[in-house]
Amino acid sequence: MKTLAAREAKNKFGQMMDSVQSEPVTIEKNGRPVAVVLSIKDYQASEQLKLEALKRDIAIAQQEVKEGKVFDYSPDLATRIKARGRKLLNKSEN
Repeated sequence: MKTLAAREAKNKFGQMMDSVQSEPVTIEKNGRPVAVVLSIKDYQASEQLKLEALKRDIAIAQQEVKEGKVFDYSPDLATRIKARGRKLLNKSEN
């Protein structure tokens, strides 16, 4: 993965945009990584993988419920899981 200082990324923005078509670019500020720029194709693939993993986990959980396997969870955990699922589904629909 290519790495650029923030100032260099700013000054060579067009070149950076060309570079991300072949590989992600890490942006550093004061020597610390602060961002990664990637192509829309790579971003969409990443989001699709997350959605597929979420759907797989839901299917497994549904099967475990059918089999009578139960686990304890807090209402807070359920709320966070639902919010995460809605967020991923909304992203996949755009």
